[in-house]
Amino acid sequence: MSKLILIVDDEADIVSLLQDYFEINGYRVLTAFSGEEALKQAGCSPDCIILDINMPDLDGLEVCQRIRNFVSCPIMFLTAKVEDNDKINGFRAGGDDYMVKPFSIDELGARVEAHLRREQRRQVQTAAVFSGELVLDYAARVVYCHNEPVSFAKKEFAIIEFLSMNAGQVFDRERIYERLWGYDSEGESAVVAEHIRRIRAKLSAVSSRNYIVTVWGVGYKWVD
Repeated sequence: MSKLILIVDDEADIVSLLQDYFEINGYRVLTAFSGEEALKQAGCSPDCIILDINMPDLDGLEVCQRIRNFVSCPIMFLTAKVEDNDKINGFRAGGDDYMVKPFSIDELGARVEAHLRREQRRQVQTAAVFSGELVLDYAARVVYCHNEPVSFAKKEFAIIEFLSMNAGQVFDRERIYERLWGYDSEGESAVVAEHIRRIRAKLSAVSSRNYIVTVWGVGYKWVD
C-alpha cells in the first residue's frame, strides 16, 4: 500500500501544491489547515507528517510535542523562520527535519523519501535480533542459523521469543507457562521443560552454543 502523508499548513495554496505533488508521486495524502485539525488527523497513523510551525491556534511545535509520544513517524517542519534557535526548538519538540519557506518542492519530496526509507530500515531492524550465530526474525517468526532457517513449532518459537526479548532475566516454568499458555489454561508447567528440551535439541544440531541456560532451582534464561 502506498505511504500516507499528512500535510498541515494554514495556507491553502501550499497545502494544495503539496497535495498535488505527493499524489502525483503515488502517495496518499491527508490535509489539515490548523493545529487542532492536525491532532485529529494524526490519529490516522500517517507515515510522515509535514508540519507548518506558524499556525493561528496551535503552532506546529505544540502539535509536535502533543503527538510525539503517540506517533513515531518522521515529522518535517516547514517555517519562514531561519534562526538557529528556531531549528533547535523544532528538534527538541520532536521534529526530524526542517525546511525553510520558500522551499524546493523536489528537495522536500526527496527528503520525505529519505526519511521513509530510513524508517523502513529501522522497522526491519527492530523486527530482527542478532544473537550470536542466530538471527531471530520476530516478524516472520523464523530463526536462522548461519543464514539457514531452523524449524520450530509455534509454542517453541514463542518461548524463544519471550526469553530472547528478556535476555539475561531468569524465568521459572510457572511464569513461562502462565505468560504463553495463559492463566486459565488446563495443563502442567512441566510442558515448558519438554518444549525447552526440544528447542535445545534443534539448536544443538546447528550450533555448538547453548542459548537457553538452566539456573538450577530457579528457572531458565536466554544468553547472547
